[in-house]
Amino acid sequence: MAEIILDVKNLSKRYGNVVAVNGVSFQVNRKEIFGILGPNGAGKTTTLEMIETLREMDAGDAFLNGIDIRKDSQRIKQSIGVQLQSSSFFDKLSLTELLLLFGELYGRSVQPERLLKDVELQDKSKARVNELSGGQKQRFSIAAALVNDPVVLFLDEPTTGLDPQARRHLWEVIRSIRNEGKTIVLTTHYMEEAEELCDRVAIMDAGKIVAMAPPQELISKLLASGFSKPRAERLATLEDVFLDLTGHSLREDQ
Repeated sequence: MAEIILDVKNLSKRYGNVVAVNGVSFQVNRKEIFGILGPNGAGKTTTLEMIETLREMDAGDAFLNGIDIRKDSQRIKQSIGVQLQSSSFFDKLSLTELLLLFGELYGRSVQPERLLKDVELQDKSKARVNELSGGQKQRFSIAAALVNDPVVLFLDEPTTGLDPQARRHLWEVIRSIRNEGKTIVLTTHYMEEAEELCDRVAIMDAGKIVAMAPPQELISKLLASGFSKPRAERLATLEDVFLDLTGHSLREDQ
């Protein structure tokens, strides 16, 4: 039986007359990649910010690895890693120096070479963040989020703005981190990404979860309801053409 690592119960948040999150409940299992999907304004970011203790809850409860998020925000901060869509770093320090600095802030002994290897940046250890490509910056922000050896890693749209090669490469990095025993909660606007990476997804709309299941189960349920597309499904997409013509290798030096 799967071990529950994150248990969210009836989480709610209101801004004036606007209900941003309306009674959201879900559970995440240890070593799972769990996706939260939804259109802009659905409430997914607010939901994660409350779990990450970045925003106060109006109602509901949440427990991460048995810790009450409402009552012990400091322990929660020590137990999670957060990779934001846009991150800023000291531009005068190398990647190694930055990771050592973050380790000092957490009071932890850090092995920068191991963290950089985990995200395939070991050859950039002496580089500065402003010398990295977009994909490398995203991977480094994940390495920074792993400094405190988090129980749960939160990724906010980790591949936004990346080209197809870099996006697919980052998928492999995320899979490898999960395979090392981490639990990952991510948001994404790319449905293909959610289908490829996530063991389960919660789809949010208007502050509520409207569906939650493994991606293939949700697809099968839709097809069983009689759904059909107005045109025949293509066997390839423009992205497939792009990758076939340009290759799957990264172009991070450009």
